[in-house]
Amino acid sequence: MPTVTSADGTAIAYERTGSGPVVVLVGTALDDHHGLDLIAGLLADRCTLVNYDRRGRGESGDTQPYAPAREVEDIAALLDALGEPATLASGSGGCLLALDAATALGDRVAGLFLYEPPLIVGPGRPVPADYREHVEGLLREDRRSEVVEYFFTQVVGVPAEYIGPMQADPSWQTMCRYAHTLPYDAQIAAGTQDGKPLPTDRWSTSRPVEVVVGENSPEFFHEGARALVDLLPQATLRVLPGQDHGAFWAAPEVLADMIVDAVAVARHCARGTAAG
Repeated sequence: MPTVTSADGTAIAYERTGSGPVVVLVGTALDDHHGLDLIAGLLADRCTLVNYDRRGRGESGDTQPYAPAREVEDIAALLDALGEPATLASGSGGCLLALDAATALGDRVAGLFLYEPPLIVGPGRPVPADYREHVEGLLREDRRSEVVEYFFTQVVGVPAEYIGPMQADPSWQTMCRYAHTLPYDAQIAAGTQDGKPLPTDRWSTSRPVEVVVGENSPEFFHEGARALVDLLPQATLRVLPGQDHGAFWAAPEVLADMIVDAVAVARHCARGTAAG
């Protein structure tokens, strides 16, 4: 895979396909760029599609010490290589990084497509206050499978009886390989999953933001999506009928069409801004 060099010297590996308006897929938790291969394949003939390995994953480097700002710099390096603004598209935990990038990079980001950002703004099920510290302790003992199990039961809310079948799937080993990146995502998510209102000074963008939530997803995803849309004046909320949190992976055709629609909105808004 080709690479770009981020501000701290880290090599960030990516795939680029297609032509037309640019979409950068921002990876989700516990995976490399292959986790979004299905969506990438459906978008490749409809846009310039960039699918990259976030730092610490796949063929990208993992320069220490880690900080969330380094991942924003990684996206900036990709945009520099592309030479034009891009729509950032992501699901779940990658949405928070995309929001950080849009805030920091301004007009270099054309728009955002966010499927179920994992925001927890109600008191019902906040992430444990010591989540990151607990995960880091398990990692020091190389108990990676326990890290992944803890993430799914305590953060995602997967019932314990589902863990056994998940462990039998080959994807479990991939997630264990990238368990060391969960503290990275925890740093990005800090202050957004503790059952309190979202911070009002963290995210801002003048670009269109499409927030999508599955009809059948747990209520906390709906609450978080509504809170985010209320916070961002250019944001809209759509509910995807018959889907849940897995739609970003299980219903790629539907999501790809929605991303293309979001790109069209971003291009229309950009033309309006230029004309003004």
